[in-house]
Order: sequence, then C-alpha cells, then structure tokens
Amino acid sequence: MDAVPRIRVVIAKPGLDGHDRGVKIVARALRDAGMEVVYTGLHQTPEQVVRTAIQEDAAAIGLSILSGAHMTLFARVLELLRENDASDIVVFGGGIIPEADIPALQEMGVARIFTPGATTQEIVGWVRSAIPSPV
Repeated sequence: MDAVPRIRVVIAKPGLDGHDRGVKIVARALRDAGMEVVYTGLHQTPEQVVRTAIQEDAAAIGLSILSGAHMTLFARVLELLRENDASDIVVFGGGIIPEADIPALQEMGVARIFTPGATTQEIVGWVRSAIPSPV
C-alpha cells in the first residue's frame, strides 16, 4: 500500500532570536495534522533556510521572527527563492510583527502572517487550504 503524499513544510527560526517555544508548538501542530515538518532549529540564516527547503522539496517555509528583523529576513528569503528558481515555495510566518508591516510583507510575497493569539488550528487550516497537496 502506497503512503499518501503529505504537505512538506520547513519551519525556521532565522536570525538571532532564541525564543523557540512558539515555533515548536506550531511545528508539532502541523506534524500532528499529518504534514511532514522539517524544523531547522535556532539561529538559521536565510541561506540555510532556503537551502533546506530546496533540498527537502518543501511546498512551504514558515518563519518565526520575534527579533524585529522581519522585514529584512522575509525579504532575503524571498530573494533567495527567486534566485534559486524556487518561487513556487509558499512563504508564511508569524511572531511579533507590527500590523503596520503586514501589508508591505504581503506585497513582497509573504502569503500570510500570523500574529500573537493565532491558534494552531487557524495555522493548520490555512496551510491546508493554501498549500496544494502533493500528488
């Protein structure tokens, strides 16, 4: 019996932020919902995140950013995806991101931002609806 293909998501904690409880909860919720999750760990560079996503054939990258460097880190990840012909990888994220910055992030190509208070059910539901299931 063949295994059902699962949505593959790379979850990353880029930059200098060392707070990882929330990102681990999201990674576990996605995994428990039947997705294949690759958590890259703390202090990843955008280059490491994109390289992992490409190597793992991920459909999405979820970034958790609490450091205030969200504009720079999201922009660099999106730039690297374009440079590596991998713009089909959906980028979403969450953390401490001011509401005023969300439209600019969406304009640059971030599919969705989850702010504090978002539930794991909301995140799982969005990923399921936004990321096509592999065939």
